[in-house]
Amino acid sequence: MVSEAPPFWWTKADWRAWALAPVSYVYGRVAGSRMANGSRASVPAPVLCVGNFTVGGAGKTPTALALAVAAREKGYTPGFLSRGYGGSLDVTTLVDIEHHRAAAVGDEALLLARVATTVVSRRRVDGARKLIAEGVDLIIMDDGFQSARLRLDFALIVIDSVRGIGNGHLVPGGPVRAPIGEQMRHLSAILKVGNGDAADHLVRQAARAGKPVYVAALKPRPLAELMDKPVLAFAGIADPEKFYRTVEALRARILVKQSFPDHHYFGDDELADLLREADRQGLVPVTTAKDAARLVGLHGPAETLLKKVQIVDVDMTFDDPNAPGKIIDLAVANYQRRRLQESQQADQA
Repeated sequence: MVSEAPPFWWTKADWRAWALAPVSYVYGRVAGSRMANGSRASVPAPVLCVGNFTVGGAGKTPTALALAVAAREKGYTPGFLSRGYGGSLDVTTLVDIEHHRAAAVGDEALLLARVATTVVSRRRVDGARKLIAEGVDLIIMDDGFQSARLRLDFALIVIDSVRGIGNGHLVPGGPVRAPIGEQMRHLSAILKVGNGDAADHLVRQAARAGKPVYVAALKPRPLAELMDKPVLAFAGIADPEKFYRTVEALRARILVKQSFPDHHYFGDDELADLLREADRQGLVPVTTAKDAARLVGLHGPAETLLKKVQIVDVDMTFDDPNAPGKIIDLAVANYQRRRLQESQQADQA
């Protein structure tokens, strides 16, 4: 079961955030200590983590996909390491898009597996070793920045420029996963997504700390079928409003919006309602690739809706087209330094 982030996390801090402040303080102390003092295992491949400051989506998956393309262009064999959030499997598993369903491995893992070898594992070290055994020579870890049990060679933190870090409070009073100062200390670079200003103070903080800042935007792939068409847009992602803005950027006319919790598994009654409403008003149903991934392999109204729905795919487009390649190079260089240090330490032991 996947829970929905409270809406008050993403507005100015109110009485609810302040009432939870003592609990947030304790959570922050534990999370910060884990980041500062946690024991991290070393694996014989570069580990590039794509994370964020907060709970909820900021564009990690499209970023990971863009980095995998850049890695392959440089001659590497990239692979994705995912926790399989929203999936039921608790054993280390090589994802097979022909066999696995989102209910087992999670929706994000299915999207990643279309592009490169993907392993889901609750135990990151086991997952990394499985990827290496499969011939992967560069690991891209989707999420896990704050709690990773792996030595990271590069940590790219993605931040949405419209939502930023919400009310700025730590869980459960807000969406922040660990004290910002501790997160800043461990990250390698920031990726600011979009042209809003909610992330600007964090960008300045990172720049003062000498951390590189990259800029990118989520660009929808053209869909001529949607231009000037009335649509029913539905999404079960962390920020449905971002999806609705994307649909409008494709010049579709949204007449009905239906939002669900992040990683939501649709019931037959919900899907039947969507179909009924779209048919009643003559609307084209549209959704995200993640939501569509949770419909694959199901029968009944899910199968019917999947045949009718238009899937809006997006790509992470960097302002500097060379930035993904630079990030790959930095991750590999850091890995080589790490291995040299480990070799020297072993010789001294």
